[in-house]
Amino acid sequence: MNRTITKTNFNFPNQTNVYKGKVREVYTIGNDKLVMIATDRLSAFDVIMPKGIPYKGQILNQIATKMMKYTEDLVPNWLIDTPDPNVAIGHLCKPFKVEMVIRGYMSGHSAREYKAGKRILCGVEMPDGLNENDAFKSPIITPATKAEMGNHDEDISREDILKRGIVSEEDYIILEDYTRKLFKRGSEIAESQGLILVDTKYEFGKTIDGKIVLIDEIHTPDSSRYFYADGYEDLQSKRQPQKQLSKEFVRQWLIKNNFQGLEGQKVPNMSDKYVKSVSNRYIELYENITGDIFEKGDLTNIHSRIEANVLNYLSDS
Repeated sequence: MNRTITKTNFNFPNQTNVYKGKVREVYTIGNDKLVMIATDRLSAFDVIMPKGIPYKGQILNQIATKMMKYTEDLVPNWLIDTPDPNVAIGHLCKPFKVEMVIRGYMSGHSAREYKAGKRILCGVEMPDGLNENDAFKSPIITPATKAEMGNHDEDISREDILKRGIVSEEDYIILEDYTRKLFKRGSEIAESQGLILVDTKYEFGKTIDGKIVLIDEIHTPDSSRYFYADGYEDLQSKRQPQKQLSKEFVRQWLIKNNFQGLEGQKVPNMSDKYVKSVSNRYIELYENITGDIFEKGDLTNIHSRIEANVLNYLSDS
C-alpha cells in the first residue's frame, strides 16, 4: 500500500515557484506555465489524512481533464496538456480567493447546517420543510473563502465578497454566470451516466492577459457529490440515505469514528484494508462518472515516471 505519491520535490528546468495545496502540488515554469501534480493525498474536513490512496491522484486528474474538454465550449479553462496520468499543464493564472460552490440539492454541508436550525446559507435562504437530499427549487450558489493549507474554508455571502473587495462586482457577475453554465452542463453529463450532480465547486483565475478561466479540478468526486438517479425518488420517499458517488463516504466514516476536524480530535487509524477499499471506491467513481474503464497507471516508481514525462514535455514545448 506504499506505492502512492503523497509529496513531491521536483526541480524542473526554468522552475520559478512551488505551491503545495491540500491535494495538488503546483510548479511554476517561467512566467507563463504551471505543472499541476495531483497527489494521492486524501483531505477531509480540511485535514490531510495520514495515508495516501492508490490511484486517487490519477483519477482526479483524469476526470478533471475530461470534464474541462467537455465544457471548454462554454467556459474557457487553464488546461494545455496532460503528459502524465497525474499531471496537468496549463496557463499561469492568478486565482480568485473564493470557491464558487453551487448546490442543486440539500446535502452534505448544507444539510448539516439545516439540521442545526440555520435557514440562511451564504446569504441565500433555504426554505422550511426540506428533508436531507431534497432538491432545491433552483440551484443555489454558496461561496467559500479560499483557505491556505491547514485552515478551514469559510462560508461567505455574495454581499460580503463584494463589500470586502475580494472580487470586483464586474468579475463576480462573470463567475456566477460561468458557475451556473458549468453546473447545467455537468448535470447533463451526469444524467447521461444515470447520475445526479448534487453539488460541486469551481475555482477560477485570471490569465496574464486578464482573461477569466476555470482552473484546478471540475466534477471530480473530491469537488462534487453525485447520487445514482435510479432509486433516488424511492429512497427519498422512505427517508433513507442516498448512495453517493463522492468523498462523502469518507467524511461519514470519519464522523462515525468521532472526527470532524475539530480541535482536540484525532484522525482515526486507516488500516491497509480500509485504504484499499477507498481506492476501489474511487475507481468505481471514475468509471461511473466518465463511463470509461479505468486504466491503472504504473506505480513501480511513480515519482520517476512523473518526472520523466514532465521533462519530456518541457523539452519538446
